Amino acid sequence: MIYPKIPLAQSIIEICLAKGITTIIISPGSRNAPLTIGFVNNPAFQCYSIADERSAAFFGMGIAQQTNKPVVLVCTSGSALLNYYPAFAEAFYSQIPLIVISADRPQGKIDIGDGQTIRQENVFENHSLYNANLLADVSYENDVKINKAINISIIKKGPVHINAPFEEPLYETVSELSVNVNNIASAKDTQEISIQDLAQYANIWNQSTKKMVLVGVNDPDNIDQEISNAFGEDESIVVMTETTSNLHHSTFINNIDTIISPFSNNDFEYFKPEILVTFGGMIVSKRIKAFLRKYKPKHHWHIDTLRAYDTFGVLTQHFEFEPNAFFNAFLPLTKVISCDYFVKMDAIKQLRLAKHEIYLSKIPFSDFVVFEKVIQSLPENSQLQISNSSAIRYAQLIDINPSIEVYCNRGTSGIDGSTSTAIGAAVANKKQTVFITGDISFLYDSNALWNSYVPKNFKIILINNGGGGIFRILPGHEESPVFNTFFETSHCLTAEHLAKMYGYDYSIASNETSLTSSLNTLYTQNEKPCILEIFTPTLKNDSILLQYFKELV
Repeated sequence: MIYPKIPLAQSIIEICLAKGITTIIISPGSRNAPLTIGFVNNPAFQCYSIADERSAAFFGMGIAQQTNKPVVLVCTSGSALLNYYPAFAEAFYSQIPLIVISADRPQGKIDIGDGQTIRQENVFENHSLYNANLLADVSYENDVKINKAINISIIKKGPVHINAPFEEPLYETVSELSVNVNNIASAKDTQEISIQDLAQYANIWNQSTKKMVLVGVNDPDNIDQEISNAFGEDESIVVMTETTSNLHHSTFINNIDTIISPFSNNDFEYFKPEILVTFGGMIVSKRIKAFLRKYKPKHHWHIDTLRAYDTFGVLTQHFEFEPNAFFNAFLPLTKVISCDYFVKMDAIKQLRLAKHEIYLSKIPFSDFVVFEKVIQSLPENSQLQISNSSAIRYAQLIDINPSIEVYCNRGTSGIDGSTSTAIGAAVANKKQTVFITGDISFLYDSNALWNSYVPKNFKIILINNGGGGIFRILPGHEESPVFNTFFETSHCLTAEHLAKMYGYDYSIASNETSLTSSLNTLYTQNEKPCILEIFTPTLKNDSILLQYFKELV
């Protein structure tokens, strides 16, 4: 076996191995050579080389998103480290485990004018669950810090930073280890759910005739079907889910904006819940947030082992449990209540569905039509990755096959890194992966295509409306050079030459006929990854979408 000669690098690598952390994303550099040599020459590690650190971090995050295990990111010193920050922040808010190991100059080389040096210690402090600033010499204290960083990433589901100073020479190797590492275990706290503790909340629940359950980002198959069935059988409960909730039941509302956008003040007042129960991650819908912030429930209970955001300004209780454990203990204490809360909401749901179908049947080719047809075309049991901005918001309006797993980087809701994340997820999850993205997000993360590990059946569906279409549906839109240049970012670029450069199969569609034909072909082509670029009318998309909400009543 080949090992780096530098003992500190040996310690880091051996502790990762002892803890079963074996997926390593390496961006080329010199200062991180000791780590690269050690990881790559040990067959126990699965190593990936991604040149662009920003893309590398999102690629690693996509793998961690699928495996729920920490992924290690390794980079050289200097500005390379800063390029991890967008993904680092996303991992923090999305509760995805990442371990950044940055190579650094020794402290004496910082701020003296040496090349590729910045102040690396604690650089992610605002979003890091733990910062392990190591000393150059091997020590028990260093081992403790390395162990603590990895343990925290695993238990608290988030990003940590290990900063390791290495002095030259960097490339020397040895055939035997010179260190004995300390593998320090960290027991995860487990909490018993006390029936007595829940009884007072069950009493509140049993006296309420209007309960709303709102589910944000949620892993597939994370909630027992018996729990969903129990919600569906109680007329005092309305369950609202988002596309990213991966939670399905015939009684659930899975297109929130379609339901509540046309509400009158009287509707909002009537449907204001007495109890709001939330679980899962971030909520996409701005309309549901505006609704619950203005028409506040008496109680807001959030269920999560780690965090509870006061999204609606009325959080009253944080139950620090897994949702399944909580509901399996809580629901037996509750009783089914007869009332018209669900019935009235379901009647609105059926009306909106009919209006939705009528509207789609009469509108011209546009973003809305494209999303409807694309989502309906997705193969069963596939994985859908969606970029942010307009893409995820259109997806919220359209029913999706329950067998399809849906993911989106909603932690920070940024457009940066969506493609890289989708590719990482495709590598880690052997299902057919389809990525739907807008043109600005795609172009912004085009280095994601500079990747040697893309599965042959990976599909990108790129909806090109010539700019940031979301700005046309936000307040403040006006047709002017300032708007077109500085907000919408108008352009005439396509993915054709990028596809050719990176070896993707490329096709286009610009009307319903070519879209149907292209989608049929897309899913039969598995010899190399594909990009289907769909061109939609820039000046019509916003008015078509805004008119949709007016015709739902």
